Amino acid sequence: MNLRIAFPLSCALLIGPVVCAAAAANTPLPGDSVYQLAATLTDQDGHATAWSARRGTPQIVSMFYASCTMVCPMIIDTMKATRRAAGDPAGLGLLAISFDPARDDTDALRRYAAAHRLDLRWWTLARATPGDTRSIAALLGVQYRPLPDGDFNHSSVLLLLDADGRIVARSTIIGRTDPAFVTAVRQLAGARP
Repeated sequence: MNLRIAFPLSCALLIGPVVCAAAAANTPLPGDSVYQLAATLTDQDGHATAWSARRGTPQIVSMFYASCTMVCPMIIDTMKATRRAAGDPAGLGLLAISFDPARDDTDALRRYAAAHRLDLRWWTLARATPGDTRSIAALLGVQYRPLPDGDFNHSSVLLLLDADGRIVARSTIIGRTDPAFVTAVRQLAGARP
């Protein structure tokens, strides 16, 4: 088993998630961690936290905007389906970051979560400042640009982050699960097929 996967998994199983999170917080971030970026995310409940506070939990991450009616709902549905296909691992988070912070305030994110029946035990919908949003998108390899009608032209990508925020896998398959990506999720989260 990969040591990057084995330590967080064994720590969570043997010691407990609170102790493991505290231990991880005192360990320097790896150089290739996305959490090296100093950014703040505000979730659907209005809680603002450092992007790096997500450390300690493997997660699937993508970007979207709440008023999108075509591709973004498919991104969200693909994230849900991927989690299910990987065996619904208890320790796997799902994070969707808006690239439309001007319109996607906490109320819009909360309504979106309710409309799409997102289980907030696993899901976080978040927004950031315009500058942080651009930086996060660049870091994740997500391209987007606003269109004159208020919509966005954007790439669609799912990323799997390990507990330290390293990108372990990436998928551009939307609308159905990507078997290789599901396998990576399963291996990282320690879920059974």
